[in-house]
Amino acid sequence: MSQRELTTVDRLLVEVDGMLKTLARRGASAMRPSPAAGHSDGALSDRERKHSGGLMRVNHTGEVCAQALYQGQAMTAKSAGTRTEMQEAAQEEIDHLVWCEERLEELGTRPSVLNPLFYGASLAMGAAAGLVGDSVSLGFVHATEERVASHLRSHLKTLPETDRKSQLILQTMLEDEERHGENALKAGGLELPQPVKRAMTQASKLMTTSTYWI
Repeated sequence: MSQRELTTVDRLLVEVDGMLKTLARRGASAMRPSPAAGHSDGALSDRERKHSGGLMRVNHTGEVCAQALYQGQAMTAKSAGTRTEMQEAAQEEIDHLVWCEERLEELGTRPSVLNPLFYGASLAMGAAAGLVGDSVSLGFVHATEERVASHLRSHLKTLPETDRKSQLILQTMLEDEERHGENALKAGGLELPQPVKRAMTQASKLMTTSTYWI
């Protein structure tokens, strides 16, 4: 018996289920083991632990936003190929989400309370990009991943030297994000204009500044 093709309503229900799992922090599991698995925690002062926790909270929120972006884009993608591209990238982002949450628990802190707000905004942006067209949607992925990679490089420089576990997680995330951005361009993504990229940079600064503390 052939499998029924999903309708727009079917895809919407799938994405809503993903949304609830992302925000409720239940039902998500990593396909790959954490890069930090098997490594012991280095000695961290209270100040260093708080700083690492703030950075990992920022990265966790970034992964919540990534889930929302990919879900919104997959929901409105014009072609099945683009939809598959978004869904495959989203699975690796789930790995990142789980790894960051595990690390937050180890550091004795919690995810940002602002996650639902940023999730909703990211979902709307992803859906809007998908509605414009697949080339714009893929270009949006590339531009987003550029900004994420920039944040990750910055965080790797400022993490405490003894926080090897967080370093290993962020290094693997950086490699994945750079690949996602490159794949989006190879799949037909357009290079977005600089004014759009600058606006995205300002929006990302708002997220990173607020979620470090809240």
